[in-house]
Amino acid sequence: MYLKYNHKKIEIKTYDTFSNRFRSLKFYLEPLQFGLYFPKKKYFSTTFFCQRVDLYFLNQDQVVLYSHSNVRSEKRFLHFKAKSVLVLPVGSSSFFSVGDHISFQK
Repeated sequence: MYLKYNHKKIEIKTYDTFSNRFRSLKFYLEPLQFGLYFPKKKYFSTTFFCQRVDLYFLNQDQVVLYSHSNVRSEKRFLHFKAKSVLVLPVGSSSFFSVGDHISFQK
């Protein structure tokens, strides 16, 4: 999957298995060049992340309900209305805001 914003095309990796969700970006040292999509997830933790990220909590229609920009390591978020989580590199928060519809392309 891909996501287009600011004339950029960023690859989105879907993590839907337990091992992928658990590992996610823990101890990932290289600069983030892709995004992560976690379907069916309301809770997200940035424990052991080695870089800052932007988090978006989406509902079932892929509309942004909550956004957290420039999130550092050791933070936890829980939003009961959310149905999925999108993790993007730092700097994407200026292109998406609460209420925006996010569409993925294949």
